[in-house]
Parts: sequence; C-alpha cells; structure tokens
Amino acid sequence: MDLRSVSNGMRKVLPLKYCGAVIVAAGNASRMGGIDKVMAELNGEPMIVRTVRTFQTCDAIKEIVIVTREDLIMPIMKLCADFDKVKAVVVGGANRAESVSMGLSALSDKVKLAAIQDGARPLITHEVIDRTVRAAHSYGAAAPAIPVKDTIKVVTGGVVSSTPERKTLQAVQTPQVFDLTLLKSALKKAKEDGAEVTDDCSAVERLGMSVKIVEGDERNIKVTTPLDLAIAKLLLEEMQ
Repeated sequence: MDLRSVSNGMRKVLPLKYCGAVIVAAGNASRMGGIDKVMAELNGEPMIVRTVRTFQTCDAIKEIVIVTREDLIMPIMKLCADFDKVKAVVVGGANRAESVSMGLSALSDKVKLAAIQDGARPLITHEVIDRTVRAAHSYGAAAPAIPVKDTIKVVTGGVVSSTPERKTLQAVQTPQVFDLTLLKSALKKAKEDGAEVTDDCSAVERLGMSVKIVEGDERNIKVTTPLDLAIAKLLLEEMQ
C-alpha cells in the first residue's frame, strides 16, 4: 500500500477501486448526414480508436468493454486488437440504457467502479478520466461538467415558459463513473418504471442519490453532427 508524507506525519493512501470502462458506440448516427461517426476518420484513424486508446493508456482504468452495433463487432475487434484492456466487444440494445446494461454485464467480477463513456467523445483526456474516477471512489457517483455559457430557455408549445438561472446550470459530459452495484440497480429500476433516462446520472438520481460534479473539459465534445466532426478535427490539431 502506498504511503504519502504529510506535514503531521505519515498517513495511508488507499488505492483506487478497480474500475472498468464501458464505451458506448451503438448509435445509428442519424444526425451525421450518412457518416458513420464511430468509424469516421479523425487524424487518420477511426474516432472509436482514439476514444478507446485514451482509456487503454489511463492508469485509473483496468479493463474495457465496447458496446456497438452488430455490423461493427468484427471491425472494432480488429481495430482494438492491440489494446489489452479491451475484454469484450458486445452488441448494444434498443436504447442507451439497455446498451450500458449489456456492457456492464460483460465486465469482470473484479470491477467495483464502472466508467460509462460515449464512444463519440474522442478528445477525452487522462486528466478528466482520473478526476472522475477518484471522485466516484469517494462519493459513489461522479461526472465531469462545464458551466453553460448560453442562456437556457424552457420552451413549451413554441413559447418560453421559464428561464433557469444560468449560474446553476452545467453541461454534463462523460465518463460518468459509479459504484457498479448502484448503477446496475438504478438502470434496473428505470427499466421497471418505464422511465426514459437521458444519461446514467439521471438513472442514479431517480434513486435519490447525489452525483458529485468534477471539472470537465470544453474540448471533450460529443460528435453528433458533421459540424461537430469538423470542430473535433480542429481541436485535435490544437491539442497535438
């Protein structure tokens, strides 16, 4: 066990809980104008490879499961053949929650924390992953987020019904990291209730659990449209 020196003596520092990552890349990319975003080229390689590599090389992550469409199982297995942390590539479900659940089921019995990552966030960094895993280690549930810059309106029937106070709003990113048992229970409960959850935090929040927010990264964008892909390419050039 590691020891860290502090001013008043020595104290023990517990190692991080064993964390497995589920990388979700099972969408149909309906807003990409015919581009398959999972396999879209980013600096000479498919986007999914960049996403997986960052988790492969992050010390906080011990194993990886990739969830994707059936037609991409073999291509992604070949692309990720050299990543030894990738333990399985599995077929996703009818929606995100089902896909995440399938990924969780493929993790090993060693896993205590589960990090859920969008496959279409290829600019994720080790720093954001590490911060979020460490927060989840302490709090049981954590997610990175960045402050919202625009004023947000709640619109009903084409008419503004309210304007939330901007300083209270944050845009949540991935990876979202949870105690594995907690996340499984939350997703199971949401399915039983027929509740639509937009992200994994939403499922956990329904159980009355708090999610710790940590500092995200403005470059950790989700590629959803062709414009997003163009922006990701520019950001990648800037990061290198």
